[in-house]
Amino acid sequence: MERAIFAAGCFWGVESAFRKTPGVVKTAVGYAGGSTVNPTYHDVCTGRTGHAEVVAVDFDPEKVSYEELVKVFFDNHDSTQVNRQGPDVGTQYRSAIFYVDEHQKQTAEQVKAALDVSGKLRKPIATLIESAGPFYLAEDYHQQYLEKRGLAHCHI
Repeated sequence: MERAIFAAGCFWGVESAFRKTPGVVKTAVGYAGGSTVNPTYHDVCTGRTGHAEVVAVDFDPEKVSYEELVKVFFDNHDSTQVNRQGPDVGTQYRSAIFYVDEHQKQTAEQVKAALDVSGKLRKPIATLIESAGPFYLAEDYHQQYLEKRGLAHCHI
């Protein structure tokens, strides 16, 4: 089992997209990339903690590669927006890949570079690629938020 951590705006829709990906065993939404220890949703929403809303993806690398997960990430949000996704604005909604090892870092950089020069996007990719650091689990009511409410998707 391996873990990947992605930030692509509001974590609800991102989690839903990864939960539908074959080879993904478990997802959890939370916070990463900031300086506050054990932040709450309220803390992160102030924009002062430095955290992004993220989804941690536990996956079986024999069933889905990390590269495939990075492609799912790019396919499910607008990676050209800086500190926003749709109506959600702030650093907590930034596009970022938080790598857990050197292989993930190199893979994320390669996929990003290939997409950037592919001509598929009208603007340069704004996605940050950063070392993972601590992952803080979000409150229970955020976990599988869309599924709990019978919603198929959100605005990502």
